[in-house]
Amino acid sequence: MNIKAAPEVQRQTPVDDAIRPGSRTHGWIEVITGSMFSGKSEELIRRLRRAQIARQKVQIFKPVIDNRYGDSHITSHSAMRIESETVASSRELLEHVRHDTEVVGIDEGQFFDAELPAVVNTLADQGRRVIVAGLDQDYLGKPFEPMPQLLAIAEYITKTLAICVVCGDPANHTQRLVASSDRVLVGATGLYEARCRHCFDPHLAEVAKT
Repeated sequence: MNIKAAPEVQRQTPVDDAIRPGSRTHGWIEVITGSMFSGKSEELIRRLRRAQIARQKVQIFKPVIDNRYGDSHITSHSAMRIESETVASSRELLEHVRHDTEVVGIDEGQFFDAELPAVVNTLADQGRRVIVAGLDQDYLGKPFEPMPQLLAIAEYITKTLAICVVCGDPANHTQRLVASSDRVLVGATGLYEARCRHCFDPHLAEVAKT
């Protein structure tokens, strides 16, 4: 198999250094989205670590359903980790944000409820920088709510691409490898793999039943 070099992450603007320590300017929303294995969580962790290095007050959240690597950290597939808080709903997330928090990080945005865009808007309107990472498509290749709504209201969007394990092209899809019709099936290697547009088969989970 001829594996091509991984495509670079595309950014609209260098937002990392936009907020200075101890300052509260106008808030905004950043969304990092793409398929599984494309580096979304890794990019989220990178931005949050830079904010911490800049001595900004950071809080990081993930949904309670995502317990693949434990409850107290966000962990990327490349084993990058950062401490986080677990919440059961968007409303609980909002209630847990401290008054002096400058940067809010949210991982696995697709697993939150439909109220997440409103909560994120509220945080940004309060002058906070909000960074959300999540899948833009489900295992059928359909938009994965509430990510489309977050993309619509975000000031900055980063689209990450993985590498197709079949042909080596840039991969934009998450291929489910096991038989299940559940939209949410938490897992990683062994349950899913990255595939490009041409190698992606949305019916593979159905075919696996026979």
